[in-house]
Amino acid sequence: MIEKKYRILVIEDEAKLAQIIKEELVRVGYMVEIAHDGKEATELFGKHIYSLVILDINLPYKNGLMLCKEYREVNKAIPIIMLTAMGEIQDKMEAFNAGADDYLVKPFHFDELFARVKSLLKRADPASQENKIVVEDLEIDFRNKTVVRAGIDINLTAKEFTLLVLLARNKERVISKHEILEKVWDLSFDTGTNTIEVYISFLRNKIDKPFSKKLIHTKPGFGYFIK
Repeated sequence: MIEKKYRILVIEDEAKLAQIIKEELVRVGYMVEIAHDGKEATELFGKHIYSLVILDINLPYKNGLMLCKEYREVNKAIPIIMLTAMGEIQDKMEAFNAGADDYLVKPFHFDELFARVKSLLKRADPASQENKIVVEDLEIDFRNKTVVRAGIDINLTAKEFTLLVLLARNKERVISKHEILEKVWDLSFDTGTNTIEVYISFLRNKIDKPFSKKLIHTKPGFGYFIK
């Protein structure tokens, strides 16, 4: 059972699936509320403080991408997991660009959902964070969950932040995809997706692209490192 009570908002228009997700999460100790459409989701999010959001993309009245963007404007740190039947790379890119931290394609295994929920909640918990890491002109502040490079603020999602922290903590050491899956997604198996490559690309666009010196590097066939 979960030691600390976390409140999760599940936004899913398929009533049966929403109820099953709720029951499974409650079974392991989470508090869960359900919204079946965009309007209801907006009302609940405005009334309560949630630890995490599980969000379907195709919703009545207001789709999940719109909701995700709105939630990000209100709370940049809240973990958001997208659920969808669409598994194409463009669909994933749209979800990540909207501010989602993670992405699960239906149908999915509940063990995988639990692992991702647990990982995101752990990474978002201030009590588990250190204070600060500095790499060259890049500064990562754990207490305030901010990233600054050369004096410029960089906005990252919770998952991007976690991946950057893993690389920064292991400066100049190559981190394999397997280790990234274990430490960022809490998964001990390869899901067969290119999620890691997508997130590395996101980080490079934000951390490296605007600057002349590149910090994030790839060692083909081995993994990624920062220096």
